[in-house]
Amino acid sequence: MRFSSLFTTTASASAPASLLLLLLGAAAGQQQKATFEQACGQLPGALGAVVPNATVWFSSFVAGGTNLSLADNNATCTQPSQAVTADMCRVALRVPTSNRSEISMEAWLPANWTGRFLSTGNGGVGGCVAYDDLAYAAGLGFAAVGANNGHNGTSGGAFYNNADVVEDFAWRSVHTGVVLGKRIANAFYGRKHDKSYYLGCSTGGRQGFKSAQSFPDDFDGVVAGAPAIAFNNLSSWSGHFYTLTGSQDSESFVPLDMWTTIHESILAQCDDLDGAKDGIIEDPLRCEYDATALACGGAGVNASACLTPAQVTTVQGVFSNLTSPDGSLVYPRMQPGSEATDASALYAGQSFPYTNDWFRYAIYNDPAWDPAQLNASDYAAAAAKNPGDIETWNGDLEPFRARGAKILHYHGQMDGIISSENSPRYWRHVADTMGLQADQLDAFYRFFRISGMNHCEGGDGAWAVGQRVSAQASLDPEKNVLMAIVRWVEEGVPPETVTGTKWVDDDPEKGVEFTRAHCRFPKRNQYSGKGDVKDPASWECVA
Repeated sequence: MRFSSLFTTTASASAPASLLLLLLGAAAGQQQKATFEQACGQLPGALGAVVPNATVWFSSFVAGGTNLSLADNNATCTQPSQAVTADMCRVALRVPTSNRSEISMEAWLPANWTGRFLSTGNGGVGGCVAYDDLAYAAGLGFAAVGANNGHNGTSGGAFYNNADVVEDFAWRSVHTGVVLGKRIANAFYGRKHDKSYYLGCSTGGRQGFKSAQSFPDDFDGVVAGAPAIAFNNLSSWSGHFYTLTGSQDSESFVPLDMWTTIHESILAQCDDLDGAKDGIIEDPLRCEYDATALACGGAGVNASACLTPAQVTTVQGVFSNLTSPDGSLVYPRMQPGSEATDASALYAGQSFPYTNDWFRYAIYNDPAWDPAQLNASDYAAAAAKNPGDIETWNGDLEPFRARGAKILHYHGQMDGIISSENSPRYWRHVADTMGLQADQLDAFYRFFRISGMNHCEGGDGAWAVGQRVSAQASLDPEKNVLMAIVRWVEEGVPPETVTGTKWVDDDPEKGVEFTRAHCRFPKRNQYSGKGDVKDPASWECVA
């Protein structure tokens, strides 16, 4: 059974929807009200023609307020349970995608359905269902779907000698979940959804852009955060830090605690470029850090916290673009600003696990490949192979634009996993490919730089913008990217800024420390010189 057979019986898919609607209507006519819970229990019997060749594992009612056990969730996903805020019907199923690959997917169908559909994404190279995002969306009345990306757990080992699993990871898992998820929602509610949305960050951000590029009919609105686009080159870049630092006993290695000193040095050079010394760099693109400021023996340099010549070279390398021998760009530099909190991810003197898995199992099919030997020939090999067109670098979004769909793209400026400088590069790539000026691009694609946000969440700045349940400070579209895309799609009101919230100690129960309105690219945030730097009114978006 090939994947294409899942999409050849669209006519039959409408019959079970009508059948379920008649069932509920008959119950009401007999004054035997069919409850939501009963309808959920009856759903598997109605799905045979809706999701052909799929195996429905279960369909169960989950009451709002439940701490849902996820006992079957892969242990490496480290999520044994999920808080559920609204009554919903949870449907889980297995869907073959080829004769040697399959996805596991879930549909969360809320009782308070708004007519909206939403797909979630994934993270890293893993196959962990985004249960937090499912709960977030379903709690807000979206019929939500999520899948395991074609394999279970956080490892990419399932890619080994199986290009179909790689293809699931590259695009097919999300697209299959969307196509079948819409059918399931249609069958359950007895009618088609009104609007369709996507929400994801990191790999999830890449999946959102992949959908816009390759499947423009899937979504009316996409929220894509810190996207792992230029994926093969990103994998090369993530791995090259090990070749820069060497192992922890190398003379080029920079001790992890030294990165706090480097961060302070970066702030000394760049913090006030935005007009305010507040510990947050609004526009890292303007920061050209010179690590020689910490060179041992320099004037005023603490001899117990300084950089040797070899270490200066390492730090300069971290904040330099990765290029090929001919000088062409592989991937942009790490932006200055994230190093204090995220050094352990990329600069710890060991290979990056996602790079290891991608090259060993998806590019070379060689478990013995040595990440310490990563070099320009590997960069080229990954880019050339580009399995499943996972690079996600198509700049022509005209089919997506033509149907009136919208993209809200955001990226944290303290991101220590995916350089925030790759996002404006893609924005410019779209503008150049489509021949559009900024105001023309704004009509359907807006990009916001979130100062002080780490990878997808957390950080020193006002990072909570409603991108996930843990970042929900408000449902006001001015302060919530999910609600902003809904308002843009359904009311035609685009977001001018995205206002983020910073809680005291990142604990919502301790209250708000400050908020800040983040500008849409290519504008940048600048302190006006008047008022408290924690007052959003003290900042302005400038060209």
